[in-house]
Amino acid sequence: MSAAAAVRIPARAGIVVALAGFIGLVAFCWPFVVAPGKFGSAYAPPLIFGALLVLVIAVVIAEISAGGIDAKALAMLGVLSAVNAGLRPLGAGTAGIETVFFLLVLAGRVFGPGFGFTLGCTSLFASALLTGGVGPWMPYQMFGCAFVGMLAGLLPRARGKWEIALLAGYGSVSGYLFGFLLNLSFWPFSLDPKSSIAYLPGLPFTEQWHRYLLFDLATSLGWDTGRAVTTFVAILVVGPAVLTVFRRAARRANFEPEVRFEATAGEPATGPDPRTAART
Repeated sequence: MSAAAAVRIPARAGIVVALAGFIGLVAFCWPFVVAPGKFGSAYAPPLIFGALLVLVIAVVIAEISAGGIDAKALAMLGVLSAVNAGLRPLGAGTAGIETVFFLLVLAGRVFGPGFGFTLGCTSLFASALLTGGVGPWMPYQMFGCAFVGMLAGLLPRARGKWEIALLAGYGSVSGYLFGFLLNLSFWPFSLDPKSSIAYLPGLPFTEQWHRYLLFDLATSLGWDTGRAVTTFVAILVVGPAVLTVFRRAARRANFEPEVRFEATAGEPATGPDPRTAART
């Protein structure tokens, strides 16, 4: 039996999550979609930074107000955010090794896409406060990890070794995609405009895309490979045990509210047989 989603996404909160995800992607990809001269590069980082922070806060508030996060789910979210924040300094900065993503993938798989999205945001926020990594890059990292956790909760059903293989493969791919997206946060501002791989406003999309692919290959392919390999190996090695622990915790916490039937006037109450309940 699969574990219930710890953070459900009702219609209202789902709209907010979808809108935040869409605007987050636009914020990542603005060099390809914003017309030249319409959005000065000097103003882009602070405006995107503020907009993304507001969106992240709105998503979390919407989840709580819509009843998607109860006290037990909040406790689980706090524990896993603290664990991820503590794990991150163990690997970040060494040949691209990242110790955060495997836990995001496994938690998103068990507790659902809403929990994965929220955990990605809170984990990176807590980690930034712990390591002093607060800066214009932080919202990009928060949204990148939120996408990783959310998509893990949307993967197709699988069991046993097939599930571990699916999660390991996804974790590896997400390691590359995270780096690919994060590079967009500084690519337009980090290189001499005369460089053949620098962002150059006014170029057609195909030429701009070609420049970015070359930039990504030249600057971060090795780093992203370290992240992908670390996540892949971690899920293969500890994934089965962690999935078992998470699913046991979800069952015991009973995140889904219990359904009760109340009798109306003149009708007998319906519910489990007391003798059956006593035997169980």
